[in-house]
Amino acid sequence: MTRGSSPGAGGSWMTDQGDASGARAERAPRASRAVRAARAVGARAVRAAGVRASGGARGAGLDGATAGPDGIQPTGGSPDAKVERRAIPEATVARLALYLRVLTALAEQGTVTVSSEELAVVAGVNSAKLRKDLSYLGSYGTRGVGYDVGVLVERISRGLGLTQHRAVALVGIGNLGHALAGYAGFASRGFRIAALLDADPSRVGERIAGLTVRHIDDLDAVVRAEDVSIAVIATPAQAAQEVCDRLVAAGVTSILNFAPAVLAVPDNVDVRKVDLAVELQILSFHEQRKALGLPTAPFASELGGFG
Repeated sequence: MTRGSSPGAGGSWMTDQGDASGARAERAPRASRAVRAARAVGARAVRAAGVRASGGARGAGLDGATAGPDGIQPTGGSPDAKVERRAIPEATVARLALYLRVLTALAEQGTVTVSSEELAVVAGVNSAKLRKDLSYLGSYGTRGVGYDVGVLVERISRGLGLTQHRAVALVGIGNLGHALAGYAGFASRGFRIAALLDADPSRVGERIAGLTVRHIDDLDAVVRAEDVSIAVIATPAQAAQEVCDRLVAAGVTSILNFAPAVLAVPDNVDVRKVDLAVELQILSFHEQRKALGLPTAPFASELGGFG
């Protein structure tokens, strides 16, 4: 395992990454207006998540039966008792997060129910794929009416483990880290930034969004005290692996990596990588193809939405 270089005496390796570049469509006027109002939110989320509309079979019910037009499960049984045992594909998990974002916007607009067709259009997928995705959580649509928005929000939130605010540690308080620390969207989506850490003595003690930056040497104590299982790395590339190793040793099992580096982790640790430079390079490729009048194939991005 390759280790990142350690900071020199009084130096900082965490201050910045910046230099390393079913039913029929619902006819209730109120719901229709709300759906249209939410489409802009859905469109932005689709672009951020890299979701593309594609074909798919009908969603399978929990007992192996075919779900109806709005994901109606014709057979009996308790979905909740079986959902937890089902393996959910990672692509479906990404789309569930997208559906939750759109449904939350619909709820804020006052929408009570939404059909699978309407939700699919707003989310940018086809209704068959949407029903199949939701079948992993159980089928909660009502034939001829659609899905109860509030219930679906609760079910997806539970499926994504968002029924409690998860504590997150952010390591590396440079330009990017500072921006992430102040991002209000984390709290509204089930996450609490519990600690900010850096190796730079000039950063330690700084107040950001109500939190005081602590020294990286306090990591073990922070993880124990705040029950942290998720961490964000926003350090330069050369420090990322060392920080990753320290996080794993402290008990962190999920890492969101903004550093332009590939991390080596044990099998029990999950890593999601967000490389802004790579994302821009991919977009540059597509711009070049368009300028030459050449076709470009759709691509799925790993970059999650922070809007």
